[in-house]
Amino acid sequence: MLYADFLKLVLIAMMIAFPLIGWAMNQWLKEFAFRIDLGANVFIISGISIILLALVTVGYQAVKAALMDPVKSLKSE
Repeated sequence: MLYADFLKLVLIAMMIAFPLIGWAMNQWLKEFAFRIDLGANVFIISGISIILLALVTVGYQAVKAALMDPVKSLKSE
């Protein structure tokens, strides 16, 4: 359930960011003499890497919280 919540947020952020990034990069690349076209593969690869990074980060934090001794956290509060 924790992964699903974070994955929804990451997907919403990507849906907002990718069109803006595509437009900004096309505007920036217009100024160069040798221009390349941004294909869908750039966005697919970056999207997959963003999702993997988010899943690894959430997984690490979940394992870290699960292995933590509750007595130590209760003593500090």
